[in-house]
Amino acid sequence: MISRERVIEVIEHRKADRMPVYGWVRANLSKEISAAFGSVEAFEDRYEFDLAHLFGGPCPFREADFQGLRDRGGGAIEPAAMLDYVLSDPNDQSAYDDIRRQVDHHKTQRGRFVYVQTPGLFEIHSWPFGIQDHLMYLALNEAELAELYQRQAKWNQTFAMNCLDLGVDMIHVSDDWGGQAGLLFDPVLWRRLIFPYHKTTCDAVKRRGGYLSVHSDGNISQVLDGVVELGYQVVHPFQESAGMDLADFKNRYMKSFTVMGGLDVQTTIGFGDYDKLKREIERVIRMFADGGLIFCTSHFVQNHCTIEELTLAYDTVYELVRKGE
Repeated sequence: MISRERVIEVIEHRKADRMPVYGWVRANLSKEISAAFGSVEAFEDRYEFDLAHLFGGPCPFREADFQGLRDRGGGAIEPAAMLDYVLSDPNDQSAYDDIRRQVDHHKTQRGRFVYVQTPGLFEIHSWPFGIQDHLMYLALNEAELAELYQRQAKWNQTFAMNCLDLGVDMIHVSDDWGGQAGLLFDPVLWRRLIFPYHKTTCDAVKRRGGYLSVHSDGNISQVLDGVVELGYQVVHPFQESAGMDLADFKNRYMKSFTVMGGLDVQTTIGFGDYDKLKREIERVIRMFADGGLIFCTSHFVQNHCTIEELTLAYDTVYELVRKGE
């Protein structure tokens, strides 16, 4: 069974030959990994990663444009000021060259399952607004935000279709909704303002037969039923350090979606406690010995993690998943 087949088996709620493995390791540790292994790609090959998280393609916003908007707004950008903003062209095919290269490297040459980073409606608009002002606008400027979210949803749909045309397996929407104890905003507001515009992209991807995943940091338990309704097949990371219990996932949601996660960067890896690290990896892998989990970090491994600790973690994972434990 090649890696791509293994991941699809787990997403489709069947038992694969072993648990698929991945990790968000590149962003903060590229230099250290390259010094130890020759390159990040060599690290991925050494531990036989089954997935690849692709970045690239056009970006809807341009940072250089925001300064003028801030100057005119006295330092802040309000939703009304963004209504006339012209998003980039999601059909600019030259902007997809790096995704083409990554699909060839990971999927064509190595048989991996590939998924592409896609802007979330709340997360992407926190870039021009700032998260604090954005949360305020949810309460004060709902109509304008609905228009902005609808526009972004149409952009995302076109982006997703172009990525599927290039051979991407899964559209991965990154949209941080959670804090440590619950949503950053009212779940009723999420249903009214976030849900409909996620549905635009989700429905289009499902019509094409692509897979869907969503990332949110924090505790999003209050909207998991809505996530299921949208048709997301993978949820990343189901953050235990924010009060989301993997045992609860097994009991309530395992038939509805697959979790990608299990290695918490907030509490487990990068803190020099090797015994705890190994115990946690063993606990999670044994909990999902019969499927339901794509083993992955909960976010990017932070730069306080040593290469020795990272190597220990993935040596442990490599051994355990091949023992079937």
